Amino acid sequence: METEQKAPPGAYRNLAVATIGFTLTFWAWDLIAPLAPGYKDGLGLSDIQLAVLVAVPVLVGSLGRVPAGALTDRFGARVVFPLVSALTIVPVLLLIPTRDSYGWTLLAAFLLGLGGTTFAIGVPLVNSWFPPHRRGFALGVFGMGTGGVALSGYFTPRIAAHGQNLPFLVVAGALALFAVAAALLITDRPGRPTATVPLSTRLRGAGRLRVTWELSALYAIGFGGVVAFGVYLPTYLKTWYELSPTDAGTKAAGFALVTVVLRPIGGRMSDRFHPALVTAGALACVALFAVVQAFDPPLYPLGTAAMLIMAAGLGAAGGSVFALVSQVTPQAQVGSVTGIVGAVGGLGGFVPPLLMGAVYSAKDSYSIGFMLLSDLALAGCVYAYARMRTLARTRADSTPGLLAGTGGRGAPPG
Repeated sequence: METEQKAPPGAYRNLAVATIGFTLTFWAWDLIAPLAPGYKDGLGLSDIQLAVLVAVPVLVGSLGRVPAGALTDRFGARVVFPLVSALTIVPVLLLIPTRDSYGWTLLAAFLLGLGGTTFAIGVPLVNSWFPPHRRGFALGVFGMGTGGVALSGYFTPRIAAHGQNLPFLVVAGALALFAVAAALLITDRPGRPTATVPLSTRLRGAGRLRVTWELSALYAIGFGGVVAFGVYLPTYLKTWYELSPTDAGTKAAGFALVTVVLRPIGGRMSDRFHPALVTAGALACVALFAVVQAFDPPLYPLGTAAMLIMAAGLGAAGGSVFALVSQVTPQAQVGSVTGIVGAVGGLGGFVPPLLMGAVYSAKDSYSIGFMLLSDLALAGCVYAYARMRTLARTRADSTPGLLAGTGGRGAPPG
């Protein structure tokens, strides 16, 4: 049996720095949402205007992952990560003088989307530093940076209670410190494949890969489901179970915490087993318990258990899908593919809340929405097991040493 390849010196340093940066930039990315009631009252916004203000950074950040990933392929995370972190300071500080104008605040929100692009910078960095049998765990740990949104939701309004401009100053200062630290501590893996063709050509090349869109669809179910529940779960709990806003927010935070914790677990399981199997199993759990929730069980204990198990499945799937990226994507295109997959995953979270709201308005019930989620998760489960497992095996057979050092654990079973 072959000896497992160890992560080279510097791997864990880069993982730690990238995860901290991802967390901070995601906090910045979500600065507006926790302060939304203040913007609504202060600017006299309608519900539509407020929804647009909150959604703009998320939409821009999701789409911005495409060029961010491609730029990382070309210039490396050592250049792109600290640069994007430093540039994110600009819209964070712009939120201070623009808070009395909806138009200028909307412009700052648009620029704030830059903070949401760092996901596509960190994935190729982490992927390049870790051997195949440790990539799932490492990418799962990095993915915990999505908890920056939860940190923003908890701390931003509490900091604002001590001064309305204080959250922006605190986050801007943290980003400045991180940008300096990243410039000093982040290093690209020696010998990493460097893209030399133009950005537009690389994006077209990644877009032509069938696997890009297959991974995008799976990630839209996993991470898109996390985003969707994060956006809509408080409304669902208040509307259907008649919880107070505080109780609904607390339970929604618990849901988010489970997804964050399960992400590295999903990645680690992908190291021990095949990531396609982990993805299929996670989505199967989501499909099963979405059916349970469709029958409107009492909140305690069955409803709570069903939602937490769905959270676990979605979190684990988010971690395992990116363990698949390194197995089914050419290494020189990981950043470009990651950008597209991350963009689709982020955007995938905005359709379900609209759908759930429309279904409830039409039928006075959420059951149809949960059944649709079950159908989608089941389709992803079957596709991950049947298609992605075969694709990873084919690429491993055509790329000697791709799974070297896994002790057979990373190879597709059968």
